Amino acid sequence: MPVEPLSQKEIEDRLAELPGWSLDGDRLTRSYRLGSHFAATAMVVHIARVQEELDHHSDLTLGYDTVSLSVHTHSAGGAVTEKDVELARRVEDLAPGHGAH
Repeated sequence: MPVEPLSQKEIEDRLAELPGWSLDGDRLTRSYRLGSHFAATAMVVHIARVQEELDHHSDLTLGYDTVSLSVHTHSAGGAVTEKDVELARRVEDLAPGHGAH
């Protein structure tokens, strides 16, 4: 089933519900500072599990105490879709102060 790109307005509406996330070109992006290398590495593992569950994989960068994501949908020509928004929401749920991590 094809995944439809979101319009600019739809992206702006979704971003209003995702504090800290932004649109960088054709990708949703977000960085998290976790306070330690161990915490950042653990978050990467949790994000990888979510990506597997959703069958939707983003670019992930692990720094010393930072995790950065860059998300778009290849099957929609590299555009932002609801799949990206769902991944962003699920990652937010993993962030410190938002539930399990």
